Amino acid sequence: QVRLVESGGGLVQPGGSLRLSCAASGSIFSINDMGWYRQVPGKERELVASIASDVSTKYADSVKGRFTISRDNIKTMLFLQMNSLKPEDTAVYYCNSNTYPTYGSKRYWGQGTQVTVSS
Repeated sequence: QVRLVESGGGLVQPGGSLRLSCAASGSIFSINDMGWYRQVPGKERELVASIASDVSTKYADSVKGRFTISRDNIKTMLFLQMNSLKPEDTAVYYCNSNTYPTYGSKRYWGQGTQVTVSS
């Protein structure tokens, strides 16, 4: 089991910045890749950014150049630095981790943290 707890959400004005954090605990050794997703009411959850075990990263086109995903070396902390925020970035942001196939390729989610971009 992997437990994920997000923090750092809140209300910010357009053009502002926020840094989301995700603390992972439990079977850390089983984690392969991690990522951030977001969801607004009535829409499917979408990938924002992901980071693989080799530290390669992927970003949604809508956040490229504005968001940066990072993690510590032992995969206990995942971060999302969000700059130049726009109202359309408003959503609940979820931390995600996926385990190696050896451990069943399981997906885990945090409880989510609200990000609201508004003046």
